[in-house]
Amino acid sequence: MIAALNRLVDHVERHLTGDVDVAGLAAAAGTTEYHLRRMFSSLAGMPLSEYVRRRRMTVAAADVVQGRDDLLSIGVRYGYTSTEAFGRAFRAVHGAAPGDVRRDGGPLRTQPQVRFRLTVEGSNPMDARIVERPAFRLVGHAARVPLIHRGVNPHIQEHIDALPRTEHARLKALSDTEPAGLLQVTDDVDPDAAEGTELTYLHGVAVARESALPDDLDAIEVAGGRWAVFRTSGPFPQTLQTTWAATATEWFPSNPWRLRPGPSIVSILDRTDDFTTATCELWLPVEPAQ
Repeated sequence: MIAALNRLVDHVERHLTGDVDVAGLAAAAGTTEYHLRRMFSSLAGMPLSEYVRRRRMTVAAADVVQGRDDLLSIGVRYGYTSTEAFGRAFRAVHGAAPGDVRRDGGPLRTQPQVRFRLTVEGSNPMDARIVERPAFRLVGHAARVPLIHRGVNPHIQEHIDALPRTEHARLKALSDTEPAGLLQVTDDVDPDAAEGTELTYLHGVAVARESALPDDLDAIEVAGGRWAVFRTSGPFPQTLQTTWAATATEWFPSNPWRLRPGPSIVSILDRTDDFTTATCELWLPVEPAQ
């Protein structure tokens, strides 16, 4: 995976003025575009699409300062169809319009080339198991919310707080298959996992596909397959979020598995009354890497 990510970076560099073929690179590396984008985002700290934009605007800035071509020609070279679109992208990276930078020589903000390296850590073993599950359903109450990587997501918390206490008990009574108990489910996550992008959050339970259900609940159909299950215990949600990040930095590079499309599920096994500490299981859909 480290080698595949570095080949992706090299490919981006060769195609700053053309199309980046992420799917083709992923296939050549024996993985999927979905997994490659998710790993890039997790390890680089930014979505691949944002990295490509920053690198293009870094190189475009040199063309702007040199002044040999008009701004429209430079914009078209880097994939923009108008000076307005090019100007918006340029300003988002450099904090100034192309015309101002051409006149003043700056300010310029450089995005260096990313380079991935494998570091030997492994001092904290990850408690994980691989589970194969038949198709099932996730049912409960769903909402569209923005993705937030750190801390409590206030939009999710607001969604949960709006549910009456009796609803939590009703949902728990419907649970009849693994993952057990009340679940925090995220689905339809953008492969780049950019902070602020929308996802579907469902507060609910897992049920067998043949189970009868009330008509007032939202449902997510889950295909059969394998899951990597990680157990965490400690301050919530910090410990869970740290483990989630470590799956990309430590577990996936060390194990012959890759993410497959599907919901991510958190099962709360035990918690304190104020929910500051919890024991959880993180379920991630996986498939063999080769």
